[in-house]
Amino acid sequence: MRTHIKTTNTSLTPAIEEYIYKKMEMLDKLIHKDDTSAHVAVEVGKNSEHHKTGSVFFSELTMHIAGKDLRVRFDADDIYAAIDKAKDEMMHALRAHRGKKETLLRRGGIAVKNILKGFNPKRKI
Repeated sequence: MRTHIKTTNTSLTPAIEEYIYKKMEMLDKLIHKDDTSAHVAVEVGKNSEHHKTGSVFFSELTMHIAGKDLRVRFDADDIYAAIDKAKDEMMHALRAHRGKKETLLRRGGIAVKNILKGFNPKRKI
């Protein structure tokens, strides 16, 4: 999976960059290996230059997977905490997306099976 990192109102240190890549590897486990179009855009930074306390940092993940776009944004006191929270929520969104896809496939299979059950050439009307 390709990862693109962007920063806003802050600089990207090697430690933050390594941390982001390590966390995005965890998301890679939930993506089908044959999906080569999957990529994630990570934006980290400060909400504004003048805030000093409170939820100063943010992390935003936008993932394109199988024709869908999933987006998560979290604010936190620490940039690492914002990245962790956003990664956890994206994992939840990926699991939900995968569950919906499987459910749709099962519903389609059940519909086909019911159609085939109803079609009996030996049955008299």
